[in-house]
Amino acid sequence: MALAGALGQRQYLAGMQRRALLLGAISAGIAVAAGAFGAHALKKRLDAEMLTVFETGARYHMYGALAAMGLALAAAHGLRTQGAGWMVIAGTSIFAGTLYALALSGVKVLGAITPLGGAAMIAAWIWVLVSAIRR
Repeated sequence: MALAGALGQRQYLAGMQRRALLLGAISAGIAVAAGAFGAHALKKRLDAEMLTVFETGARYHMYGALAAMGLALAAAHGLRTQGAGWMVIAGTSIFAGTLYALALSGVKVLGAITPLGGAAMIAAWIWVLVSAIRR
């Protein structure tokens, strides 16, 4: 029975890693599209400051996407990074999403939410550090 439980957990973790890799790949594609949108469609519509905000969102969106995929692959090789991967995905969504919304809407209060996403991404890297030390 213990073997069946271990195999079930292994399949569950493999499914989570696959989903994190999939979400990372989708997120990377969206980040590229957002960057292109900012560079072409928004260049004449936003002032320089808001264009920079949008571009920062796109840049960190890509960083988060690549990190999520890397952490999914690290988890597949035995490092306990699943939780960190999900934190990166959530943090990136909040961080980049609020910057996109701020740039497009001009609603300044959204900038107050952005650091929550950054904090989640920082916490994810601390998780990875602790996982690497414990290994």
